[in-house]
Amino acid sequence: MSAAIQWTLVSVEDYLAGELVSPIKHEYLAGTLHAMAGARIAHNNISSNIVVATGSRLRGKRCRVYTSDMKVRIQLSDHIRFYYPDVSIVCESNPPTIAYQDKPAAIFEVLSQDTRRADIGEKKDAYLTIPSLHAYVLVEQHAPLVVVFRRTSKGFEREVHEGLDAVVPLREVGIELPLAEIYEAVTFTPETCANEEG
Repeated sequence: MSAAIQWTLVSVEDYLAGELVSPIKHEYLAGTLHAMAGARIAHNNISSNIVVATGSRLRGKRCRVYTSDMKVRIQLSDHIRFYYPDVSIVCESNPPTIAYQDKPAAIFEVLSQDTRRADIGEKKDAYLTIPSLHAYVLVEQHAPLVVVFRRTSKGFEREVHEGLDAVVPLREVGIELPLAEIYEAVTFTPETCANEEG
């Protein structure tokens, strides 16, 4: 006879308070916490490039770019989630005393072997429920390839932008993002492909 496992769910309030002092970031799914792992150099280079490229283009405009230290809250019909996107653009910010955003206009995730399944599955499904979201941008590491799920009058439609000459239009926030800048100083190697696709 085996005993049933008892799960203790964490309240949103306790989660938010804990994240302010925790040395490790956690994502929150309906009361359960998931520790976030560190990223490789290529992942960080790409994320930093996106922040620099979008930030410089948004200077003087109402929209702001946020790094992976900013959480996004997703209020689903039956539970709440908090994720840390690699990069987000917000045009309607929460008050500065709040530790998360509710209304991102664009979210970027840099795909890796460890995060790919969640980024293209669970997270995509959750992000696309955010009413303010115009574009969910998935950025590959092993090749200059970006997939955008863009909101249209018919729902979200998938776009593919490939090659260093390509440009990702983010009309909703008034900028364009060249892949050459996303992948500046990133070296594509067979080892990277094998590691990421493994």
